[in-house]
Amino acid sequence: MTTSTVTSLLEQALASRASLIDSQHESAFRLFNGFTEGCPELVVDLYAATVVIHNYADQPEQGALLVQEAQQFLSTSLPWLRAGIVKTRNGATQQEKCGVLLFGTELDRKIKEHGVWYAINLTLNRDASLYLDTRNLRKWLLENLNNKSVINTFAYTGSFGVAALKGGASSVVQVDLNREFLNLAKDSYSLNGIPIKKGGFIPRDFFEQIGNMKRENKFFDCAIIDPPFFSTTAKGKVDQEKESARLINKVRPLINDGGYLVAINNALFVSGQEYMQTLETLCKDGYLKIKELIPVPEDFTGYNPLGTPITDPAPFNHSTKIAVLEVKRK
Repeated sequence: MTTSTVTSLLEQALASRASLIDSQHESAFRLFNGFTEGCPELVVDLYAATVVIHNYADQPEQGALLVQEAQQFLSTSLPWLRAGIVKTRNGATQQEKCGVLLFGTELDRKIKEHGVWYAINLTLNRDASLYLDTRNLRKWLLENLNNKSVINTFAYTGSFGVAALKGGASSVVQVDLNREFLNLAKDSYSLNGIPIKKGGFIPRDFFEQIGNMKRENKFFDCAIIDPPFFSTTAKGKVDQEKESARLINKVRPLINDGGYLVAINNALFVSGQEYMQTLETLCKDGYLKIKELIPVPEDFTGYNPLGTPITDPAPFNHSTKIAVLEVKRK
């Protein structure tokens, strides 16, 4: 692909997302989704005044030319940018995968979304510490969990729990194996004036913690389950392609009658129909009911997508498939 073509694609992408750029430069969104907008080697995200360019090229040195062109275009088009980093998916080192500085010195450490602050650490790992595809879910949590108790499993940096608390949740327990991720969640609490309570952050394996809570007869009004695509620990295995139902059934007994189970499946090779079939099978006994499906924001899916996805996500609009289930207890 020529660099002039990339510039043209970025111009179109920027024009279609102009309304998402706030005057204070505090928001976060996907500025360009190359997978669906004509250049699969390149993805561009904006976090406040810091741009994150993802090099997805199989041969990273070829993608580097596209990154350079994108950087030049963005620096000219968005002169208020404070800094930029590149994350190289197939980089030779962990640092290349997590992010190398392209320009500027100070990366942004927070963004604002729907009036809520989220702490970010853009080089924390290969991801940028706040997933942009789940923005609509954070809005749903903000609007639907007043006076509800919540458990956020596979919490990562805790953004779902932060949204729930800002929406008036009575309590939130954030569970993640990685203490460093949970520390970033605590930073988000501090940014929003949310007190950090004992027992609100549990750095423990999902399977072990859910087992402990079942034995202790702990119950919640809402459980959120957003597992990684695949991981294995000594306590159990997470496999989004084959074992979504098993994970949902694991969490189900912790949810109060009339409560919610928010289930997310981001496996690219699981079609929307397959995931719906899994959910509908779980609902057959009458103790679960699909309340609603939450779409991924259009800036993330890409405007006027080109080509066809690897698997059809319908009835979802993206391979990140988000469903809210209602729970009935026996």
